[in-house]
Amino acid sequence: MEQKVFNSKLLVVVAAMMWSLQLVASDDPGGRISRQQYIETWKDEAISHMHKYGIPASIKLAQGILESGDGNSMLARKANNHFGIKCHGWNGPGVYKDDDAKNECFRKYKNARESFEDHSQFLLKPRYAELFKLKSTDYKGWAHGLKKAGYATNPKYPQLLIRIIEENDLQRFDRAGQGKERVAQRKPAGQTSKPTSGKGAELDFHLGRQIMQTDNRAQFVFAREGETYKGIADDLQLNKWQLQKYNDDKSVRPLSEGERVYIKPKRNRAAGASVHVVEEGQTLRDISQLHAVKLNRLERYNELSRDTPLRKGMQIRLSRR
Repeated sequence: MEQKVFNSKLLVVVAAMMWSLQLVASDDPGGRISRQQYIETWKDEAISHMHKYGIPASIKLAQGILESGDGNSMLARKANNHFGIKCHGWNGPGVYKDDDAKNECFRKYKNARESFEDHSQFLLKPRYAELFKLKSTDYKGWAHGLKKAGYATNPKYPQLLIRIIEENDLQRFDRAGQGKERVAQRKPAGQTSKPTSGKGAELDFHLGRQIMQTDNRAQFVFAREGETYKGIADDLQLNKWQLQKYNDDKSVRPLSEGERVYIKPKRNRAAGASVHVVEEGQTLRDISQLHAVKLNRLERYNELSRDTPLRKGMQIRLSRR
């Protein structure tokens, strides 16, 4: 009888010790992710985003490392937030912590990949448009440009990013598959465009204008402040009517800085997402431009006209049922 009681007590003690060890392990620095582990885990994601959006892989990795403490910060662990993006303009869940002010709201994601995607979308805002005129190998220009555009308040932010990049040779990832980066140079007068190896022909672009590609492989450029379809068409050796058709816009208005201008037809469906939840003030054309889906397709999928007023919270289908 005494042996049974002893055995029972021993089992309770062992179970308690195991539970305590689990608690300690969850907070133990030994369980932290190392910088090299972080780089190995996320380098392919960073390279993929570089090819999709034009953001240098080195910059994306360095920002993730700096903002998330190599993936060990409270925001990274509890909110899957690797880039310190706050809740401004965000309708999703959040977590709160002191930052520039007390109890600030930071975005919370289902997983870390959502954080990487949201970071890319965040940098597509007009205030960062100047960065996309830089080559994806110009990590120093990007580091200083991010600070200038207001991404961070730390005056040493560019130097911190550059140090992380150079100490870990992250710039090597900026050269991965360089053929996919489409930054063109103006050709001498009279020289025509010739097909290149790989997919399709290389177009004749304005000096330094970078061609971006959406997830569903629709190509676009960012407009500069005050540009018109005619000006962009002249740079790209296209016709104005083509750009107006590709962008479902017959107007001759000046374009806004950072506005997407599709230089080839949009697609019949979005990539990944099947619906879009309407935000305040959005039109069907806005959604068409955002997801690179032809406007007439959205009209058909949703039995709406392009002029139909949309209510906040409406779900707009991005593909056939």
